[in-house]
Amino acid sequence: MLLRVWSRQAMYNNDDDISSSSLKSLVKVLYYQAFAVVYGIAGACADVVMVNSSWTAAHIRQLWWMWSEPHLVYPPCDTTDLQTLPLDRRLKHLFLVSVAQFRPEKNHRLQLEAYAMAREVAAAKDPNWRTSPVLVSKLKMVGSCRGDDDERRLKQLQQYAEQLGLADAVEWHVNVPYSELKQLLGGAVGGLHTMLDEHFGISVVEYMAAGVIPIAHNSGGPRADIVVDVETAYGLQRTGYLAETKEGYCQAIRTVLEMDQRDRLKIAAAAQRRAATMFSTEQFHQCFMEVISPILSIRA
Repeated sequence: MLLRVWSRQAMYNNDDDISSSSLKSLVKVLYYQAFAVVYGIAGACADVVMVNSSWTAAHIRQLWWMWSEPHLVYPPCDTTDLQTLPLDRRLKHLFLVSVAQFRPEKNHRLQLEAYAMAREVAAAKDPNWRTSPVLVSKLKMVGSCRGDDDERRLKQLQQYAEQLGLADAVEWHVNVPYSELKQLLGGAVGGLHTMLDEHFGISVVEYMAAGVIPIAHNSGGPRADIVVDVETAYGLQRTGYLAETKEGYCQAIRTVLEMDQRDRLKIAAAAQRRAATMFSTEQFHQCFMEVISPILSIRA
C-alpha cells in the first residue's frame, strides 16, 4: 500500500484527490509509515501469531517486529453443503457467476469489461451466436448491498453494463437467500473474483467446493494458497485460472466457457477436493489447536 500511495496510484483506498497531489501523497505516506511502526510494536507483544494465508504471512513478516514465525492457519470454510452439488453442469445453459458484495474493492467493473471483451472476440470469430458458447452464455452478478452507497454503486454498474452492450447478457441477483445462491453455484461453470490483494478469498473456496471453476485475481491469498496446481496420479492438475488485466480475464473466461466437458470436470473435481481438504472446519480446528495448545499449557 505504501508503494501505491508513493507512486500516486489512484485506487478505491487512495482517491484522486490524494493521488493527484504530491503534498497530500507525501503526508499520507508519512502517516502510513508512522502507523506501520506502531503496528510493528504491537505485533512484537503477541505470544502467538496466526495468519490466514501465505500472502498475509509475508505481509506480517515485513511489518511486525516478531521473535517467532507466524503460523499459517486457514480460515474455517464450511462448504460441506456446497460439496453435494453435482460437478456435471447443464451446458445448454452456460453461465458464469460473480459472488461479492457491491463494494468498490471488489472491482465489478473489471468483470463487466472482461466479459464484454470476451463476447466481442467471440463474435468476431463466430458471428453465429447460436454456435458460440461465449455468446450464448450469461454472467450472473450475485451480491449484497450494505447501504445507500452500495445501492448507488449497483445502479452505476447496471448502467455501465448497458453501455458495454451487456443489458441482455448480465443478470443481477441482489441480497438473495442462501438457497438461491446455492442454486446459482450449482449451475455455474465459472466464477469471477477480481479483488486485488485479498488476504484469503473465501468466495473462491466456495466456488471450488461447488464445482465452479474459479477465475480469480492473480494476487493475495487466491494466488498463494487457493488456486494452485495439485498433485494427482497423472501429474499436476490445475484447479482454476488467475488473471490481472481485462485481457487476461477475457482469455480465462473464453477458456472456461469453451473448454471440453471432460477437461472442465477434471479441473472442477481437483478444485473441489482441495477446498474440501485444505480449507475445512476440521482442518482449521486441528491447526488452531496445534498452535494454541503449547501456550495454554505454559500458562496453565
